Amino acid sequence: MPNNQFKKGELYSFITGKASIAIARRLQKKFNAAGVNITIEQWSVLYHLWKQEGISQQELCNATFRDKPSITRLVDNLEKLNLVKRVASESDRRINMIYLTKQAQKLQEDTMALAEETLNEALETVPADKVEICKEVLQIVYDNLR
Repeated sequence: MPNNQFKKGELYSFITGKASIAIARRLQKKFNAAGVNITIEQWSVLYHLWKQEGISQQELCNATFRDKPSITRLVDNLEKLNLVKRVASESDRRINMIYLTKQAQKLQEDTMALAEETLNEALETVPADKVEICKEVLQIVYDNLR
């Protein structure tokens, strides 16, 4: 028996994006107000490189759930902003490894603080136990569809 407790249209309009879009918009406004000249999409790439730089564009695709053309465009734009650099892999010259510049490393602290502030605002009135339930449910949904 299906476990779908959603009214028609509720699933796609809420779970797959409404909250995520609202958080992204708020964070983009904070970036703009702080004079941080990057998009949320670019920030998500930087975020994964802050966790582990020197990874391939394919690994960035996997980490960010984006396709190759999207990552290529994002890396191109980040390179133009002098935030990342491509270095050909020593073992396979066809593969580019992506590294952060000093300028990108300086952005990390400020942008992560803005992201944390935004998430705190988003979850301000949500009880901690509900946040945990939500995380568990979304992980199960993700695991079911992997």
